[in-house]
Amino acid sequence: MNILEPINNTTEILSSKMKDVIDVMAMQREMRSTLQKSITIDYKNFNDDFTVARFIFECGIKLEANPLTISTAATLYHRFIREINPQNYDLYLIASTCLYLAGKIKDDNKLIKIRDIMNVSSNTLHRGSQPMELGDQYWSVRDAIIQAELLIIRTLKFEVTPDHPHRYMVHYLRSLQAWFGDDEWSKYPVAKTSMALLQDFHHSSAVLDYPPNIIAIACINLTLQIYGVVVPLMDECDQFPWFNVLCKDLTREKLWEVMEKIMSSYDQEPETRDSC
Repeated sequence: MNILEPINNTTEILSSKMKDVIDVMAMQREMRSTLQKSITIDYKNFNDDFTVARFIFECGIKLEANPLTISTAATLYHRFIREINPQNYDLYLIASTCLYLAGKIKDDNKLIKIRDIMNVSSNTLHRGSQPMELGDQYWSVRDAIIQAELLIIRTLKFEVTPDHPHRYMVHYLRSLQAWFGDDEWSKYPVAKTSMALLQDFHHSSAVLDYPPNIIAIACINLTLQIYGVVVPLMDECDQFPWFNVLCKDLTREKLWEVMEKIMSSYDQEPETRDSC
């Protein structure tokens, strides 16, 4: 009996199972990219985790925050929501506060001012609204964010500095680039797509369920599957796949489980959107 046969069979089953899903996901991403500029979400009509996380991303982009700062804010939000009853809180206030707190944590030489967060959050929730004037409403919202910041920190037991998959991904991508060679590597947008998948995965609370290094590998491997790219010299080494060089204990089954979670996170987006 060929000892590699069970491994090969598992790979074939998983590949067959995921092929159609990967193709559909790639098409959905292209369509979403095309429509993104013309679709505006009316956040007041939605209160699910995916949409609130998207609110964080939209506000973060408007504030020109570092991508890692935005991911930190999303991670803090998902962690906080798991600890409380969401019905007892204004989730968009919590989201704005997470963005404010993340700006302090990452401190990427551009501290996000609380007034900027207040104005951007207000304008994103109430499209076309004017910046807040110094008055009762301004000081009320400002005080609410400060109080919410203290609540989040206490709820998370002062553990507000997450171990991000991003740093693992940068290391892994550099290793793969050297593995491929510059000419072959430049043919496919592996780094760009992997990072995009990682950022998108932060819309889902499932990003908390797996070690950051495995999430990074899953995003990269999903990208390789999408573009049909084979890591050099690995086609003859099925018993020792490329990702075991980076994480020796990672199994194929666990890797595909995380990849499925990444893809299923796109299904969490509500289908109905209000457009302008």
